[in-house]
Amino acid sequence: MNKFLYGRHILITGASSGIGRSCAELFARCGYTVYGVSRNCEEGEEVHEAGRIISMRMDVSDEASIIKVVSSIPRLGLVLHCAGFGISGPAEDTPMELVRKQFETNYFGVLRVNAHVLPMLRREARSLVMVVSSIAGRVPIPFQSHYSSSKYALEAYMQALRIEASPYGVRTVLVEPGDTRTAFTARRDSFLSSDSPYAHACGKAVAQMAHDEEHGKAPGTVAHAAMRMVSRKNPPVRYIVGWDYRLLMVLVRLLPDRTVLWLLGRLYHAQDGTSKIQK
Repeated sequence: MNKFLYGRHILITGASSGIGRSCAELFARCGYTVYGVSRNCEEGEEVHEAGRIISMRMDVSDEASIIKVVSSIPRLGLVLHCAGFGISGPAEDTPMELVRKQFETNYFGVLRVNAHVLPMLRREARSLVMVVSSIAGRVPIPFQSHYSSSKYALEAYMQALRIEASPYGVRTVLVEPGDTRTAFTARRDSFLSSDSPYAHACGKAVAQMAHDEEHGKAPGTVAHAAMRMVSRKNPPVRYIVGWDYRLLMVLVRLLPDRTVLWLLGRLYHAQDGTSKIQK
């Protein structure tokens, strides 16, 4: 492993739990100084073998808190965006305020943080921006359409950023996990009206999602994937976590779009026979 190719300082968002916490601990054990930020954390410093985690409160939807944290960091060559949450519900019924909340964190949160860290990254000879995206950013998940949309948006943004910032030594990587065992499942915001025509299908789809996540990969698998990326001078545009999901994406590329959507509908029971309810 080409250690510390992008320096020894990394900012990790969403670092208080789940994938973000696993990433913070792994990077600290490997000798990095980790600036671990989240909305709800106990501020302070933890020593982990060769490195450390400096925990600070920061809300990616609050620009003032971003400025406060970033201005306190003397040097930075790595950023890993893990902050995010999910919403579920029918595409038709989900309230617009909940959709905006989804994008404020998952998409605009990344943009806000990058706006303030990219000037620091461009000062380094080589730097790297990583985003924990999702397989849901490559294939649409029924009854998580707005979550998928937020991840689709990140896919386009990060690829464009890679083109624009590469002359300044900045690389970007999309780390794409599938189902992962974290508190993400329990914290998902759900909206489903009992008189919705989608009520039956949505309930079955969300239950299937929860089951798959609760039996998914450990968050440490995503952390190790991110660690592999920092050893590469020219990392891939995206890195899919797990051979099973890599195989899935090969099938997605080979199959017609209509077939892919039909299979997704069957997988999440979204096309099971349901009776229409008149509104």
